[in-house]
Amino acid sequence: MNHFPKKKWKALCGLVLVAIVMVLTGAGIVGGALCAPANHPVGRPTDLPVVAVNFESASGTVIHGWLVQPATNRGIVILQHGVRADKSTLIERAKFLARAGYGVLLFDFQAHGESLGKTITFGFLESRDAQAAVAFAKKNFPGKPIGIIGVSLGGAAVLLANPPLDVQALVLESVYPDIISATKDRLEWVLCRPARILSPLLTSQLKPCIGISPDELRPIDGVTKIKTPKLFLAGTKDQRTKFSESLAMFAHAAEPKTFFPVEGADHEDLHHFLGPRYEQLILEFLENNLK
Repeated sequence: MNHFPKKKWKALCGLVLVAIVMVLTGAGIVGGALCAPANHPVGRPTDLPVVAVNFESASGTVIHGWLVQPATNRGIVILQHGVRADKSTLIERAKFLARAGYGVLLFDFQAHGESLGKTITFGFLESRDAQAAVAFAKKNFPGKPIGIIGVSLGGAAVLLANPPLDVQALVLESVYPDIISATKDRLEWVLCRPARILSPLLTSQLKPCIGISPDELRPIDGVTKIKTPKLFLAGTKDQRTKFSESLAMFAHAAEPKTFFPVEGADHEDLHHFLGPRYEQLILEFLENNLK
């Protein structure tokens, strides 16, 4: 019986060890990059009358935003952007809401845009920014009803807020159910389906990198506790938050709730994708709930 030469065994073991080190190093680099702050200057729009505002958040930073004063006696709508984005990505939403007479508050989450922060936390610290935004709106517009439109991370920040946000209407777009599923989906989207097995290499870094565990990043648990009227929007072709996951999120949600599938949409700007239909949908929902 032939035996595999000892030198070859050593060489093979060495190659395996090198491969493991390379994979772990690569995962560490990727994990660090995903959590790194996404700070940059944000130019003020020239075609929307905004006032620069700021307010303190329990996330540990000063939040920078823009305020559009309400043109009528209607309520205030808070707009919350996605991961590694900023308030400028929501300007087009602010425009149609302002035309309808609503006041609008757009802001940068901590570690995004002009709001400083050490790490992006995928909704954990950002939920405190959402609480601070609601407190700002209540202080400056006492008695007015408040709605929130949360896109991806912005929606997760709503669902992770504890206690639930004291608002009258919630629009939740393309929100991930839990961080483990979100990591698997994105690995599949960037690489291929078998790459989903690599997710523990990234999720295991949450505690050392940002001080929280995967169990603390489960918006699907928070949605069961929120009695506020909710409108869910999800793209049927979304690869970063699977449509089946959005359906599961809706199934777990407490009443009252409504689900709108956006046929053919990926994980993208649903306002841009749907155009006037999006605006009609949102305005009808707000009209019914921001009394």
